[in-house]
Amino acid sequence: MGIIKLKNIRTFSYHGCLIEEGKIGSDYKVDLEIKTDLRRSSLSDNLKDTVDYVLLNRIVVEEMAIRSHLLEHVANRIITRIFSEIASVSRIIVAVSKLNPPIGGDVEAVTIEMEEYRN
Repeated sequence: MGIIKLKNIRTFSYHGCLIEEGKIGSDYKVDLEIKTDLRRSSLSDNLKDTVDYVLLNRIVVEEMAIRSHLLEHVANRIITRIFSEIASVSRIIVAVSKLNPPIGGDVEAVTIEMEEYRN
């Protein structure tokens, strides 16, 4: 087995419960970790034998572009889509961070992290 990580995927998105958040948007950061079997690709040196991290990045960016009220909701969509499109993934950890959240204080980021295993 092995792990593929995509760190600090940056997007400008429109998530949040406030109406203003849906209009003005803000900066987000996503960290993604997937568990998969890397033995075959480590021997073959062939992209078809591994999980393409270009596809992983595209899934994250596309799901981040769909407005959600809660970070948990967008993270769940990312997890669901990866499991549905990439059969070899057995575990996913995704962390979604809203940078400089409008919570009435000097807070760098608010982050939720979810971990799911394939059934």
